[in-house]
Amino acid sequence: MPGKHTTTQNKKKRKKNKKALKVFIIIVVILILIIIGVVAGGYWYISDKLGKMQQVNINEEDLNINAEVDQNLSGYRNIAIFGVDSRDLDMGKGNRSDCIMIASINNKTKEVKLLSVYRDTYLQIEGYGLDKVTHSYSYGEAPLALNTLNTNLDLNIKEFVTVNFNCIVDAVNALGGIEMKIEEDEIEYINMYIHDYLLETGSKTGKTSQYIPKAGTYNLDGVQALSYGRIRYTAGGDYKRTERMRNVLTAMLKKLQTKSIGEINSLLDQILPNVYTNISSGSIFSEIPSVMKYKITNSLGWPYQVKDYTTPTWYAAPVTLESNVVKMHEELFGETNYQVSDTVKNISNKIINKTGYSE
Repeated sequence: MPGKHTTTQNKKKRKKNKKALKVFIIIVVILILIIIGVVAGGYWYISDKLGKMQQVNINEEDLNINAEVDQNLSGYRNIAIFGVDSRDLDMGKGNRSDCIMIASINNKTKEVKLLSVYRDTYLQIEGYGLDKVTHSYSYGEAPLALNTLNTNLDLNIKEFVTVNFNCIVDAVNALGGIEMKIEEDEIEYINMYIHDYLLETGSKTGKTSQYIPKAGTYNLDGVQALSYGRIRYTAGGDYKRTERMRNVLTAMLKKLQTKSIGEINSLLDQILPNVYTNISSGSIFSEIPSVMKYKITNSLGWPYQVKDYTTPTWYAAPVTLESNVVKMHEELFGETNYQVSDTVKNISNKIINKTGYSE
């Protein structure tokens, strides 16, 4: 199970990385789509709102999409969601994608499956060799990050959404907080992340918050909700973290239903400038009739099997890349007995030769 490979030493290293953004970025994407559906009063109004997003064009030739893979996955719309460690509106090159998630939408059934790719995964990055997948965004922004996911996982991702650290905090605060039950084993870690956020960001943004004194049910503010979603060191590791993400999403949507059009309008104004994407306004607009049909049916963490590899930098080496990709294609797309591309086989063998881990 992912998370078991994390040693005490690695936990300490990760705690030191106070800027790590291991959060629930899919919340923002779904919220935006649903909010747009709620306030849909006309094309021009929606276009004006969507115009607040930071939009960019990318060349599909840079994404290294295998033609056979693209054909096999033609029934799915795969969107990469990146959470970067930026504190401002700069979400381009130089920012690490500390949260990497793939939303796979079945075009026929409208079922959505979420795949979290662990940031420390040891993969091939074009022009840089084997490295942590999180560095691909820093080296070459979204195009290189998409290229890396497509190359190593046999995917056909053409679209992406990037948001920064403060987007979740602002969205939850704009909603007036969300109700959440905090367990005893979560107290230490939620307070640790609250402290980190206020230390790094609070003095610059004027945001404040309170520590959670004991287990119980609370109306969490933005800082507390973000901190709750980042918890990964309790039993269950990253699997439990993705469950917390779903809990927060559900709570946000529930709270959203109580808001007036004016309040929703204010929420849009706060979060949309923090969204960076190559998905056009027209494409989002065309999705409005289908939004309420979307249903998240599964949430997965990838890779499934990893081992520690230190050189002296610590990496999470997939064991093996090939077998992890095979299982991923079965769970995401129902492809039984999937045969990986020659590219994935070659990278898998390269990782084996480098780490010595074949099983």
